[in-house]
Amino acid sequence: MKLHLFRYLGPVLSIAFICLLLAKCNNNSQRTSQPPPVPPPSTSGTNVSTYHNDNGRSGQNLTETILTPANVNSASFGKLFVITVDGKVDAQPLYLAQVSIPNKGTHNVLYVATEHGSVYGFDADSGSMLWQVSMLAAGETPSDDHGCGQITPEIGVTSTPVIDPKAGTNGTIYMVAMSKDGAGNYHQRLHALDVTTGAEEFSGPQNVQASFPGTGDNSSGGSVVFAPGQYAERAGLLLLNGVVYTGWTSHCDIRPYTGWIIGFNQTTLAQVSVLNLTPNGNEGSIWMSGAGLAADTSGNIFLLDANGTFDSALNANGFPNQGDFGNAFLKISTANSQLAVADYFEMSNQGTENDSDEDLGSGGALVLPDVSDGLGHTHHLAVGAGKDSNIYVVDRDAMGRFNPNTNNIYQEIRGALSGSIFSMPAYFNNTVYYGAVGDNIKAFAVSNAQLSVTPTSRTGNAFGYPGATPSISANGTSDAILWAAENGSTAVLHAYDPTELSRELYNSNQASGGRDQFGTGNKFITPMITNGKVYVGTTNGVGVFGLLQ
Repeated sequence: MKLHLFRYLGPVLSIAFICLLLAKCNNNSQRTSQPPPVPPPSTSGTNVSTYHNDNGRSGQNLTETILTPANVNSASFGKLFVITVDGKVDAQPLYLAQVSIPNKGTHNVLYVATEHGSVYGFDADSGSMLWQVSMLAAGETPSDDHGCGQITPEIGVTSTPVIDPKAGTNGTIYMVAMSKDGAGNYHQRLHALDVTTGAEEFSGPQNVQASFPGTGDNSSGGSVVFAPGQYAERAGLLLLNGVVYTGWTSHCDIRPYTGWIIGFNQTTLAQVSVLNLTPNGNEGSIWMSGAGLAADTSGNIFLLDANGTFDSALNANGFPNQGDFGNAFLKISTANSQLAVADYFEMSNQGTENDSDEDLGSGGALVLPDVSDGLGHTHHLAVGAGKDSNIYVVDRDAMGRFNPNTNNIYQEIRGALSGSIFSMPAYFNNTVYYGAVGDNIKAFAVSNAQLSVTPTSRTGNAFGYPGATPSISANGTSDAILWAAENGSTAVLHAYDPTELSRELYNSNQASGGRDQFGTGNKFITPMITNGKVYVGTTNGVGVFGLLQ
């Protein structure tokens, strides 16, 4: 049979062989011998370039057209794949659409940073790696955990980076990395990487060093000094008017430490501004469970700082007379790129809360869109909560400052939450969503420029430590979904109807055989949603979810 087959195919093979020889001699064929360009992705999605989607930290993507309540269910939606990396993913993954990668074509790119000090660019649709770089200098390792279980077992890139798609030649991603050299010295560095290759830009990286007038912890010669080994950059980075702002926390409560905000020019990486929030005291750090420093459209930064020294003796303007703002809801001016406390709110029982480690600084601040009351007056509000289970709503134009006898605050909802906040809320369609420790995620409607005193709906399940930071996907105000990651030995991704949270659309434990399980939970991670996919960090990678077909 083989001989007969060759007899019939012989002329055909001969012709093919001659054509092959001719092709090899053809100069045009040599010019096209490289693989054809990779076609661009069929869909692109919306860029997610900063923590919780925007500088107000709303957590909402209002341009999601693929995922809807009708198709997010265990029959049609689930785990697509898991991307494996070299360390914990404590930072929220970020995303850019239609990025031209040298020699690899155009891709939607997922940016992932790890506690091992690595940064990756992945194809967001297939999970294939496009590039990887290390933030460690020669002879360095990631930092040890300093005997503190908050960030363990190693510390590299902890906080969520920030991307400016227009900076540099191709766009730039900014991040802070911690490391330790062979002599036992610790380093904190600000890096600026080209989004297409991971190459360092602007003569980076920049070592983080700072001092500020004061006599508080780790002071010398009338200035407190930033000691890199005593701090971690936990709060997500903020890019505002050409400056990258960083906020610094301690390793557990291991003194000496104070509360630092440090700003860097985004195109030179030069330090342009420094503010210490407890310069003549101690503690008062900025960690907010990884939530990013928030900002309004007027260029003011809003944050909640942790327990620390507060000067209850006030000056004529109602500000602490030594400049110590521990355990406060703060408004920071950035006029002329210089940092200064412009206003604040402090609880009347701040002494008790400070002494019992029951501070505001465990939660993140949310800047609300402008809202109107029943008389048509516009209000500029921000929301925050911490360990005392109360929700605090401040007027950003007059925050209330400190009164030892009462809380002069726009609105306070006592006992609104059934546990402490180690997360931050999300906002969508005149509703604020909170997920406290051991509590259901609760919805608080915004009406007449006030939050509802009781929840308008809640999830049927509760979330253990650290609670949940919700995220929202929607197409305008339609097809909205609230997403939340549940921490645990087996992480769980949940999806709910945000108009009625008791209606759960999906969770990753529903499918049989563990089909959608994606790894061990990571405590402060926030789901990121764009272009029909949901990305969730774990202890060694990123789970990627989408429509199964």
